[in-house]
Amino acid sequence: MTMTQDVATAAGSEKQKQAGLLLRGLRHHRLPGLGLAAVAVAVAWLIHAAVPALPFLTVSVILGILSANLPGISAAVEGVMQPGLVLAAKRFMRLGIVLLGLKLSLIDVAALGWTTLGIVAGIVLFTFAGTILLGKALRLPGDEPVLLAAGFSICGASAIGAMSGVTKTDHRGTVVPIALVTLCGTLAIGILPALSGPLGLDAAKFGYWVGASVHDVGQVVATAQTAGTTALAGALVIKLTRVLMLAPMVTGAALVQRYRRGRASSGTEEADAKLPPLIPLFVAGFMAMIVVRTFVILPHVALEVAATAQELLLAAALFGLGASVQVRSLLQTSGRAILAAMLSWGFIAVLAFIGVQFIQDGTP
Repeated sequence: MTMTQDVATAAGSEKQKQAGLLLRGLRHHRLPGLGLAAVAVAVAWLIHAAVPALPFLTVSVILGILSANLPGISAAVEGVMQPGLVLAAKRFMRLGIVLLGLKLSLIDVAALGWTTLGIVAGIVLFTFAGTILLGKALRLPGDEPVLLAAGFSICGASAIGAMSGVTKTDHRGTVVPIALVTLCGTLAIGILPALSGPLGLDAAKFGYWVGASVHDVGQVVATAQTAGTTALAGALVIKLTRVLMLAPMVTGAALVQRYRRGRASSGTEEADAKLPPLIPLFVAGFMAMIVVRTFVILPHVALEVAATAQELLLAAALFGLGASVQVRSLLQTSGRAILAAMLSWGFIAVLAFIGVQFIQDGTP
C-alpha cells in the first residue's frame, strides 16, 4: 500500500513538473514576439517625439506592417515571433481599452448639454449604420462591415478591438479594418486642416469637426492642434464623448449576436454555452474605469501613469496587428474594403460637418 502511494506520489510530481515545464515553455515561446513589440514601441515613441505630427499609435501600426513585409525580418515575424505578437494584439488591446475609460468623466460629458450629446450620438449611430450598409452592399466578407463601422464611427482601432471581442473575430480578421481606419485617420491629419479655410470654420468649429469625424484619439490631437488650443480642447471633449458610445454600441452588438445564435441554436445546451456575454469583461472594465474617473478624485500622477500605460499597451497591440498585414495580399483582396472605408470616411466627415454647425461656440 505504501509502495503504491509512493508510485502515485512520484507520478503526480512528474506530471506537475511536466506541466510546469510546459507552462514555462509557452511563456518563453512568447518572449521573442513580446520583445520585438517592446522594441517597436520604443522606436515608435522616438519617431513621434522627433515628429509630433505623426501620432504614436499610427507609427506603431506602420512599423508592424513594415516588419511583416521587409525581407529579413518577415520570416521571423511569421515564425518565432508570432505567438508573442498574437498575445500583444489580443490581450494588450483589451487592457488598453479598459484603461481608456480613465480618460472619460461623465461630468465633462454632461456639461456639453443635451443638444450636443444628441448630435454626437446621432453622428455615431448614422455612421455605424451607414458603414454596415456600405459594407454589405459591397459584399465585404465576414465581420468586416461591422468592424469597419465600429472603427469609423466610434474610436478607430480600439473600437474594432472591442467589437471583435463580441463577434469572436480572429485577430487576423481585424487586420484589414484596422489598417484602413488607420490610413484614413492619418490622411485626415493633412486634409482636414487644409479644408478648414475654404469651409469657413473658425478654431472652435474646426475642433468640433475634428472630434466628431476623426477616428483615433491621437489622430484627433495631431489634427486639431494645427488650429491652436481652442480647437484642441473642443476636439477632445467631442471625441471622448464619441468614445463613451463604445460601451452601449458593443452591448447592442452582443445582444444582436445572442439573438442570432439563440435562434440558430434552437435552445440546445451546447449552442447556449457559446452565446457571447452581454457585456464582455474588458468592456465592463472600461465602464468601471469611467465610473472611477467620475466619482473618485485620483491623483494627477496616477492619471498620467494610466494614460501612458494605455498608450503603450495599444501601441504594442497595434504593432502586433500590423505585423499580420501582408501588403501584397491586402492590395489584391481588399479593393472593396478600401472603397467602403473611403466612402465611410467621407460620410462621417460630411455628417459631422453638418452636425457641428448646431453646436454652440460656448461648448467646453
